Amino acid sequence: MKNTALLLLFTATIFSVNAQKNSKNEGPKVFGIDTTKAFTIDSTIKTLYKTISGEKGEARNWGQFKFLFYKDAKLIPSGRNNERVYKARYLSADDYVKNSGKWLVQNGFIEKEIKREVQQFGNLAHVFSTYECYNSKTDEKPFMRGINSIQLMFDGSRWWILNIYWTNENKFNPIPRAYLPKS
Repeated sequence: MKNTALLLLFTATIFSVNAQKNSKNEGPKVFGIDTTKAFTIDSTIKTLYKTISGEKGEARNWGQFKFLFYKDAKLIPSGRNNERVYKARYLSADDYVKNSGKWLVQNGFIEKEIKREVQQFGNLAHVFSTYECYNSKTDEKPFMRGINSIQLMFDGSRWWILNIYWTNENKFNPIPRAYLPKS
């Protein structure tokens, strides 16, 4: 009994110290994952962009990235093929990391949200998020822009990304003014 009480006291002390250390900018971390980053729609979307973004050679926190996604969630890039027909690919969070993770680190990839529209009904949310992509924070012009269509679910304690379906802007498919920041 005495050992159990000491163990509980030790655990509470460690948690308290870690909570104080993390209270400046982040919540408590479990295996490098900030579990507070999915409490709101806003924090979930901001964490999504933050986890895939980084300068050339900068490691990404793929554990934090995967933490955002519900079991069997899909990432769905779409675009025109050589025959100019729109196609979509279905990826899991693991597939995305395996297929894109190395490229993002080798080339640098900064994705910035420039406009967001949120529609919510109870535990269901849909976010239309317009983005710009850069190789570095110092780049003046984006090399790519597009829109992420993000579906989320609130399970009573946190938000989960169910799907991200996106397409990039091109000369045949420019981003409508309604989805760009007001100038």
